[in-house]
Amino acid sequence: MATKGFVKGIVSNLVTVEVDGPVSQNEICYISVGGVKLMAEVIKVIGKEAFVQVFESTRGMRVGDEAEFVGHMLEVTLGPGMLSRNYDGLQNDLDKMDGIFLKRGDYTYALNDEKQWDFKPIAKPGDKVMAGDWLGEVDENYQPHKIMVPFVLEGTYTVKSVVDAGLYTVNQTVAVITGEDGKDIEVNMIQKWPVKKAVTCYKEKPRPYKLLETGVRTIDTINPIVEGGTGFIPGPFGTGKTVLQHAISKQAEADIVIIAACGERANEVVEVFTEFPELIDPHTGRKLMERTIIIANTSNMPVAAREASVYTAMTIAEYYRTMGLKVLLMADSTSRWAQALREMSNRLEELPGPDAFPMDLSAIVANFYARAGYVHLNNGATGSVTFIGTVSPAGGNLKEPVTENTKKVARCFYALEQERADRKRYPAVNPIDSYSKYLEYPEFQEYIADHISPAWVEKVEEVKTRMLRGKEIAEQINILGDDGVPVEYHVTFWKSELIDFVILQQDAFDEIDAVTPLNRQEFMLDRIVNICRAEFSFDTFQEVMDYFKNIINVFKQMNYSVYESEQFKNFNDQLDALLAERMEK
Repeated sequence: MATKGFVKGIVSNLVTVEVDGPVSQNEICYISVGGVKLMAEVIKVIGKEAFVQVFESTRGMRVGDEAEFVGHMLEVTLGPGMLSRNYDGLQNDLDKMDGIFLKRGDYTYALNDEKQWDFKPIAKPGDKVMAGDWLGEVDENYQPHKIMVPFVLEGTYTVKSVVDAGLYTVNQTVAVITGEDGKDIEVNMIQKWPVKKAVTCYKEKPRPYKLLETGVRTIDTINPIVEGGTGFIPGPFGTGKTVLQHAISKQAEADIVIIAACGERANEVVEVFTEFPELIDPHTGRKLMERTIIIANTSNMPVAAREASVYTAMTIAEYYRTMGLKVLLMADSTSRWAQALREMSNRLEELPGPDAFPMDLSAIVANFYARAGYVHLNNGATGSVTFIGTVSPAGGNLKEPVTENTKKVARCFYALEQERADRKRYPAVNPIDSYSKYLEYPEFQEYIADHISPAWVEKVEEVKTRMLRGKEIAEQINILGDDGVPVEYHVTFWKSELIDFVILQQDAFDEIDAVTPLNRQEFMLDRIVNICRAEFSFDTFQEVMDYFKNIINVFKQMNYSVYESEQFKNFNDQLDALLAERMEK
């Protein structure tokens, strides 16, 4: 019998419910307010009192209103038909809702019950299977969507029967499996899984090492992220977080892209809704939206749903990973998620940590980022979830708690800088503060040596050192003036500017420069490093400046030219001629 209760106290969307039976942590309940049932989640239990966070506005709720507990945690419904969909944080299909604003208590089903899917069996009667193993597949927007043994099952099962290839709805039984106790279980295309619990239907989860090519030079060349890796992009407003996210999600080598708009301003979320359906996928030539799922929670939606949205997105990502697919999850912004945690913590009157954030913020962030990763499935296939979050620190302060705690767990740090953005040096990723810890991994170094060049990592470290040296000299020139430092200092400074203009800066709105393939990045890095290592002879700082500006101009024209085209080769020849003028032999 379901546990029931009544409202005893209300503090905004934190409601105290006195219960008449057992309830569990994270259990879902529905509170009736004026004939409308509002969904809530248990976040704390003391004796007969359950503290629940309501995912809707609690306006009009009164002490004494009835609550009914459903006996399970907040779940997502997983199955074919999620691609190209727009969901809110509770996985309500926004396209099925009427009106401009969401109606309180209006919940919609995430999948299409009526659509028939072309099922093809993979497993055969007699096969031994476990949770997450593939029984068959359907085609979902040109992606092989695997129908799997339910994640909730434990132990080994025997396939009793699988239906023949044909058209079936998500609710029809497509396989029957028998447990070790002899009981038969009918399997359809739908799975339900609690969002706060990681999906662990895989054999092992090794340290990731394969480069995830994004086409963005400041990432791929300077601070690479790997398939199944984690990274985050902090930066103040207006520094280009959204544009960088769009570029990565459009260009990265991923099968599925999931965008979690977590508490962002409504106009930014509208941009995602309007732009993504129009973007062309450079890998397939079709619409990018075909392989994209959007989880949208704007800043004017209830705070509690903000927290749910990132977990909903991650659970969907893990589901597709178990199919052996490469998933890219982008969350914008995890600061809003942390603010939601802070609000609930304050209402629970918990002991506050730095800046009033929860004391366990570090553990919450770490547990969430740990759900990303590269996995080996039971059948030998591999899948991955690569997670990149953005952080919007107040006033651009990168020392605030959310940024600091995320730095402890994310392997890549892409610090967007206001000064670079003001100087129109986009992407405005600070090359000195940013880092990728994957460069230190022996597995990654071995992979890069095999697939690109044995000297690649060494050259990247050299470029970073030259950028740091250039910044130091720029500060000296700023204090002492151009005449106050030796000419060779100016040469070192302009070599760092050469790296900045040619490798770090990129035009996201140019068809050619927006995406740089890895072989082109290797060619340009080699050219730049060779120039930086060369010795030049100059008499005055003015000669240095004019000469390097000419070199930078030719390189910029190369960046806008098709790789290895006649135009590209002509600019390369011009570069050789310019270098011959001043380079010491």
